[in-house]
Amino acid sequence: MNTNKEFISRNSLQRKIIYSYTPFTLLDYPDKTACILWFAGCNMRCSYCYNPEIVTGKGKYSFEDIKIFLHSRKQLLDAVVLSGGECLLSNGIKDIIMEIKRMGFFVKVDTNASRPDLLGDLIDKNQIDYVALDFKATKAKIFHMTKTDFYHEFLDSLSVLLKSNIKFEVRTTIHSALLNGDDIYEMVNILSELGYCGKYFIQNFRDHSRTLGNPGPSFYDFDLSKCSNKSIQVIER
Repeated sequence: MNTNKEFISRNSLQRKIIYSYTPFTLLDYPDKTACILWFAGCNMRCSYCYNPEIVTGKGKYSFEDIKIFLHSRKQLLDAVVLSGGECLLSNGIKDIIMEIKRMGFFVKVDTNASRPDLLGDLIDKNQIDYVALDFKATKAKIFHMTKTDFYHEFLDSLSVLLKSNIKFEVRTTIHSALLNGDDIYEMVNILSELGYCGKYFIQNFRDHSRTLGNPGPSFYDFDLSKCSNKSIQVIER
């Protein structure tokens, strides 16, 4: 039993669904020391994705394997970041999160926004503390970008977060062959219309990494700061 009096399945904790882990980061959870668990598998196929081995690969570790590491870091780490791939697709993710919370860590979820119902359930049960929500593209470009159409799921996920008290950020990875300044400007306006206020992070495509597809090099010369408005600050990182 965990602190929320819910049963945790041993089978969930023994499945090898974690591809790898990063022992320490100061960059992935604001103001907290953390590690990252990279979950295998994803329901999107973004050509610019720099984790192709995680997206198409299989898990190498179970959470029971990772628990040994986490127990050794209880006094050194504040939080555990769940990333991927898409961590919310993993069978048993709810049990894993409950176990991490039981161990006393904060939990951050990096998500492609394709599972708003599960995201909402985890928030309602106070199982996650911070969310990084990917805004992949405009409605017109999302299928071209991801080979899927989860645009409305993104809208629902954002709505879930806006109605909650949880801390979260919205972010977009940009490749000049896929998105341009007009797209980012449109996406800022969409966020504003939905009631989002705060920082909107733009992440540059990593030319030096092997990617899932072959989008080619990324070159852009537009000024992202001009995309900001009164309620949203566009920040490049």
